[in-house]
Amino acid sequence: MTTTAYITHPACLRHEMGSDHPECPERLTAIGDQLIASGLDIHVAHREAPGATDEQLARVHSREYIAAILRAVPERGLNYLDPDTALNPHTVDAARHAAGAVISAVDLVCTGEVQNAFCAVRPPGHHAETARAMGFCVFNSVAVGAAHALAAHGLSRVAIVDFDVHHGNGTEEIFSDDPRVLMVSTFQYPLYPYCGIDNPAPNMVNVPLPAGSGGEELREAVLGRWLPALEAHRPELILISAGFDAHREDPLAGLAFTERDYAWVTRELMQVAARHAQGRIVSSLEGGYALSALGRSVVAHMRELVAA
Repeated sequence: MTTTAYITHPACLRHEMGSDHPECPERLTAIGDQLIASGLDIHVAHREAPGATDEQLARVHSREYIAAILRAVPERGLNYLDPDTALNPHTVDAARHAAGAVISAVDLVCTGEVQNAFCAVRPPGHHAETARAMGFCVFNSVAVGAAHALAAHGLSRVAIVDFDVHHGNGTEEIFSDDPRVLMVSTFQYPLYPYCGIDNPAPNMVNVPLPAGSGGEELREAVLGRWLPALEAHRPELILISAGFDAHREDPLAGLAFTERDYAWVTRELMQVAARHAQGRIVSSLEGGYALSALGRSVVAHMRELVAA
């Protein structure tokens, strides 16, 4: 059995929000190039993502919101939903395949076809709330995947781990007070979306980090806060909102993680998955805007997954 699936779709390259926007198609090209250069490319099972259906999206998004997004797609050019988030004619197709990639990954790991999976997809998802697009995000792909695991595979406990530099407010809003879903996260604070520290729900373990924090602070958060919560929850599946914009080279924030830190946290999560989840991990790309650092960080993350 190939350990790791690598799931993407050409539609994810056709979404763009303007020539100077940091959330650009070249992000996926940089990841693919680094995967080949590292030699990992031949050790993963390549899969093309399906598109998520309205029914699958509606497990976490309102039907009214889905319909509104479909109506907002422009025939040409860009339609701005907020100052950061725009639709082009291909955005919804890309977002459907991004969510569909996570659904497919959940299916693959829950049926035992692979041990784990990485979804190289865009737009990202973790800022998208039940009825609101924001922060480059349209559909919350990881939330859609978690809901699919609960509904279609009969799991009763899943965990979502978010190490993006920005707080996953959408994921928190969708699953707050749902005891089946534990979310643990680190993020820079204060920083967009300027939330995550006031009275989080009991199933939310949010660890804000000040600007300049690096590997030592990440380790303290993981060992002191994440792991005790994960051990108590005993997740049957771990999903990762894998944002790599906390890297020290990233232009949009001020944390100082390195490839070594991403490899370390991946190993820690794999040990939890081995104890409670039959090793099942689904990871999906969120942020990461320094192209070289993004590619190197994903390779460091995936090298650990492939070694499972």
